[in-house]
Amino acid sequence: MQKMTCGTADRDVLTNVAELRSEIRRAFGVITGKWKLEILWLLKQRMHRFGELRRSIPGITQHMLTAQLRELEADGLVRRTIFPEVPPRVEYRITPAAEGLELVFEAIRNWSELRHAAEEVPKTLSEAE
Repeated sequence: MQKMTCGTADRDVLTNVAELRSEIRRAFGVITGKWKLEILWLLKQRMHRFGELRRSIPGITQHMLTAQLRELEADGLVRRTIFPEVPPRVEYRITPAAEGLELVFEAIRNWSELRHAAEEVPKTLSEAE
């Protein structure tokens, strides 16, 4: 019977995998939520006021939008600016820390286009028969 050993290289790989998993979990924790990516995508386009965001996201409640914005602000991805006017004006912007998500949005769009194209191929083939 052969004794299984874990060499230094294997331990390094396992350590790297554990570190990668930890980093991925931390990132997912910041951007997961039913609406967070959509909110960030909208704010990537331009600054929005609260009412604009609410109208731009069908199905989101005022309570949920408020909660998601607060979490994004606490995580440093969204900046909220309150203007001392009557009534108060509040604007939301994406922060430089969230600018790197542009690559994520592009990757999601590319994946969606590929997925959509793959779904159309079987339909096209069955229509041709």
